[in-house]
Amino acid sequence: MGLFDRISRVIRGNLNDIVSKAEDPEKILEQSIIDMQEDLVQLRQAVAQSIASQKRTKQQYEQAEKEANIWYQRAQLALAKGDENLAREALVRKKTQSESATALKTSLDQQNTQVDTLKRNLVGLESKISEAKAKKDILKARISAAKAQEQLQTAVGNMNTGSAMSAFERMEEKVLMMEARAQSAGELAGADLESQFAQLEAGSDVDDELALLKGQIAAAPAQQSLPQSSSTAKPPGQPTVDVVDLELEELRSQIKP
Repeated sequence: MGLFDRISRVIRGNLNDIVSKAEDPEKILEQSIIDMQEDLVQLRQAVAQSIASQKRTKQQYEQAEKEANIWYQRAQLALAKGDENLAREALVRKKTQSESATALKTSLDQQNTQVDTLKRNLVGLESKISEAKAKKDILKARISAAKAQEQLQTAVGNMNTGSAMSAFERMEEKVLMMEARAQSAGELAGADLESQFAQLEAGSDVDDELALLKGQIAAAPAQQSLPQSSSTAKPPGQPTVDVVDLELEELRSQIKP
């Protein structure tokens, strides 16, 4: 492959790409309709010219036929009058007009075919233009819908919805954690309060019992002591311990944790 061929292909490829990007569907549709209408005008002119030429050829053909008949009648008249030379001259003129009429008839037949073809093409082009106009309106509506959809998708893409939703979910999780901490703090406060009241209630029972014992001791004689039997006599030199003090000491040891 030659260098110039490669350069030519690159240039044509770039030009095609530029043209493709520059094409606006709506403008191209409008221009296509305009071009088709211009073709329709030209075709109508061609049909009109062909019909006019057909009519002239037909007139010339009919005139040639008429002239041929006239010269034939003149040849008959000259021969009837005994003028053979004049009859021969009339037949020569008749032959010329007949040949002209034959050529004109061939041309007329061709023109008739051409006019019929042009008329069919004209009707077909008119039908195509009508169909193209109807399709143009539909395509323009579809183009507008596609552009609106594209703009909507672009706007949605630029909204960064994913990031916003992620931030929203993080804040929701944070609120849930705050609510959980608040609930835990409330439960701990309630548990501490319950334990305090339980301690107060337990302490009240012990104090009540201690006060009761003190009242019983206060009601007894101050110097009263329990009788000692011979079997429980303390050996000499060992101090005597009051039974109440021993019991009180035992109760204290029980109360202490």
